[in-house]
Amino acid sequence: MADLPLQGIRIIDFTVVIAGPSATMKLADLGAEVIRVESTQEIGNGGRAQSAKVKRELVMQSPLQRRTYPNGDPGKRPWNRSAGFNAHARNKMCVTADLRKPEGMEFLKKLVAKSDVFIENHATDYMDKKGITYEWLKSIKPDIVMIRMPGYGTTGPYRDYRATGGHINGVIGHTYIMGHPDEDLSRRGSTVAADAANGAAGVFNIMAALWYRNRTGKGQLIESTLAENIIPFMAESILDYTMNGRIRETIGNHDRRKAPHGVYRCKGEDTWMTIAVQNDEEWQGLCMAMGNTELALDPRFTDSFSRWKNQDELDPIIREWTMQQDHREAFLLLQRHGVTAGAVLHPGELLEDPHMEARGFYQKLEHPEMRTFKYTGPLWSMSKTTVKLRSAPPLLGQHNEYVYKGILGLSDEEYARLEQAGHIGMDMAPGVP
Repeated sequence: MADLPLQGIRIIDFTVVIAGPSATMKLADLGAEVIRVESTQEIGNGGRAQSAKVKRELVMQSPLQRRTYPNGDPGKRPWNRSAGFNAHARNKMCVTADLRKPEGMEFLKKLVAKSDVFIENHATDYMDKKGITYEWLKSIKPDIVMIRMPGYGTTGPYRDYRATGGHINGVIGHTYIMGHPDEDLSRRGSTVAADAANGAAGVFNIMAALWYRNRTGKGQLIESTLAENIIPFMAESILDYTMNGRIRETIGNHDRRKAPHGVYRCKGEDTWMTIAVQNDEEWQGLCMAMGNTELALDPRFTDSFSRWKNQDELDPIIREWTMQQDHREAFLLLQRHGVTAGAVLHPGELLEDPHMEARGFYQKLEHPEMRTFKYTGPLWSMSKTTVKLRSAPPLLGQHNEYVYKGILGLSDEEYARLEQAGHIGMDMAPGVP
């Protein structure tokens, strides 16, 4: 491994779904040795896959399941082929142990003693029931850093409540202000930012705690909740209420100050572009790009407030022009005229976007049980260290020998005994559904 910023930091990963795995992905990208602890005896909740036994004929009947596996094929080991898991698992390792047995907990105890960080993002009571608390970890490794990333925190009335990103959207008020004015709340989509926000916050918090440990020699417990990390996204709405007593409602793609501002249909089937005019200079640039300089002189649209007040009359005029344009060509044209605009790209177009290609953002990784895929690259570049994708998402138990023998120093005989006892393996046990 190159000399990466977090080289030498070992992290025990008990994360599921998105928020936790996205945090450990970023830490692994930066060189931390991230070791996922999993089990061959139970499928878990929100980890690799929802089931160990998946029939392709049933997958092909479900659009959601078809998207889960490459070409809709779960293969012989579906737990290694899930898109949800593999999207956030590059550069990590995986070891197996059955924590329901004393030997499994003894293994975890030994691994904790040789680690720096323990991260989990289950419901609060999940880890408590397993006896994996900060006090337990600290009794083994006094300077360990533990981060917990529950929905609502480890205190308060909602402490043990289950949460997903979409559910959090409702509880913190985001659902109320998103969507279009003519839609009721049941039709306002499922855009989820809480997981990504908490993943990034988790990385920041861990780095701060490690810096504190370097100065003081002391570890600590971190709480980073889904709800509290997404509430700042509501800052304007909250401030509007506290200052003015006004409850904001949805305005669709419009803006409260800028006009024109929206998503406009373009030429072709279901193609769109965004336009956000911020000032009079951009407005004149838009009119020039449209070949309609007279529009800039229309008294309804000559200044920002007039355009905002009359945007319902303005939008159809712009839409009439965009519907004759290719969404990507119009994006480039408007940018040349100084207008803030962009093409709305579907995932296939995004993967082939020339800007992202030129920056080398997408990187290929070869997976032993899937074909080679492009993955999104690290979220930052650094002038002194090369941060890149180094290894494909790990197979279940892929790094058992390295962890048990290399880190913990077990003999071949001890390793074989734990293998026989069901702790060590790369396949789910026959009885796992």
